[in-house]
Order: sequence, then structure tokens, then C-alpha cells
Amino acid sequence: MFPKVSIITPLYNAQRFVSLAIDSVISQSYTNWEMIIVDDCSSDNSVEIVNKYVNVDSRITLLKLETNSGSGPARNKAIEFASGRIIAFLDSDDIWAPNKLEVHVKFMIENKAAFSHTSYGFIDESGDTVNKTYHVSNHPIDYWDLLKRTEISCLTAMYDTQLIGKRYMPPLRRKQDYGLWLSILKSGVVSIPLDQELAFYRQVKGSATSNKSKLIFKHLVFLYKHQNLNIFQTVYYFSYWAINGFKKYYINKFFN
Repeated sequence: MFPKVSIITPLYNAQRFVSLAIDSVISQSYTNWEMIIVDDCSSDNSVEIVNKYVNVDSRITLLKLETNSGSGPARNKAIEFASGRIIAFLDSDDIWAPNKLEVHVKFMIENKAAFSHTSYGFIDESGDTVNKTYHVSNHPIDYWDLLKRTEISCLTAMYDTQLIGKRYMPPLRRKQDYGLWLSILKSGVVSIPLDQELAFYRQVKGSATSNKSKLIFKHLVFLYKHQNLNIFQTVYYFSYWAINGFKKYYINKFFN
């Protein structure tokens, strides 16, 4: 069984890397896919680069937002347009291993997984490997697990619309993907992990996720305000999240 996969890619001023992301999709051993790229009012040459691919591969579609709205609305527009059974996510500066879809789709079908994620590696702006592989857990992840350890990375996540319908990003400027994963898990679904390095997250200087001090405060607010946790729960789950984040980004890097 080879269900169609809809790949969701927001685009904003990504002329340096978007061709690499698209090439990693075109190179997939699994061929039943569509890639829906949504431009969020880029001011560089991103759109021109993507259009070159659109003109030669009918599986790639470029949509545009009328106003700059952020990656959440861009992803939601792509999800709404998507025609595939499986929804997958790949940002414009990340890449997949050539067998990502083949291995991951097979895993989901065999395990009847409505939601799934994989391990992943890290690369720098030059494409060189940095840090060690981030390994996912060896057990299904539920809502409370994800509050402690944000192991579901956007470039690895996939969900099955045949089992849970289309799910959309919440209306947040940041952490929309994390908010979506939590909303899926809160409904009683679990995410089935696959401990294989099938994607590579690019660490770009100056990106939204590179400023850890700001992320810490925003995560506290996110837990308390958007997950409706009380103050004790907020502190409890934030502490787990902070410790696991330190291990992920610093200890992992130190021992690489």
C-alpha cells in the first residue's frame, strides 16, 4: 500500500536553503507525494527558485499568502489544500534522508499509527553534521510525555488523515507545531516513535530557535496560558522540559 503523502512547507526568505529542501524530497525513493509550498510574502528570490521546480515537477505546488502571517497560517493553508492521506512537514531549511518517506510510511501502515515521528540529526549552514543524532523514546508518546520532552520535531512528524482527519496549527505566532502535536495527543492519540535518523534539522544563526533565553520565557507562558496548566503543573513540566532541552542542545554537543 502506497498512500499519497502531502508535504507541508512554509516559505519565507529561504533562498539559501529551499532548493536543498526540495531536492531532498525529489530524491525520495518513495514517489507518491505532493509538496505544497506556501510563500509568506518573501522579499528575496525564494519564489523564483521554487517556481523553477514547479515548472518541471507537477507534484510541487506553490501557494502564496496575501500578507505576512507566520509559518502557522502558511502551514494551515497547505494542509487545507492537501489531497494526500498522510500529512508530513518539512521546513524550507531542513532536509530528509532519501528513504525517509519509504521507511516512515511503511512503519506507520504496519503499526496502524495515526501519528508518528522519528529520530533526526543536525546540520549547520554549510550542511555539515553537528551534534549527535537526537534519538526518540522507545515507547509511544502521549500528551504528558510531550510536555516533559519536546521530542517530536516538525521535520519528522507525520499524521494519517484517514484515522484522525485533518488537523491544523493553532493560531499562535510561535510554537504552532508543538501546539498541534499537543492537541492531537490531548485527544487521546499517541505518537509512535521510529528510532531511525531520517531527517536533518539545520541550525541557522539568528533563527527563532537559536535564542534559548527568549524560548525559556515563552515556553513558561505557553504552558500556563495555552495549555491551561496551573502554576504547580507549569513549574513541574517546565522543569522537565528545561532539563531535557539542556541535555539535547548542550550535553549532546559537548560529547559529539
